[in-house]
Amino acid sequence: MPVTVGPYGQSQPSCFDRIRMGFMMGFAVGMAAGALFGTFSCLRIGMRGRELMGGVGKTMMQSGGTFGTFMAIGMGIRC
Repeated sequence: MPVTVGPYGQSQPSCFDRIRMGFMMGFAVGMAAGALFGTFSCLRIGMRGRELMGGVGKTMMQSGGTFGTFMAIGMGIRC
């Protein structure tokens, strides 16, 4: 199958590149949301110091991974 060329001579990103880009965008948005929600929830239950940083980091990674996975699936469906 030939590679499609855009109007200025550049080629379109492959499906794998689009899925990877969707995961990275979703991961970044999920990390930001996890930072907000994780901070408030950890402060609400009384965490301080190192425990707070660990809890917020864990929440950020979980929400980033979840949202990134769903964005990658959505980009894969669009391919």
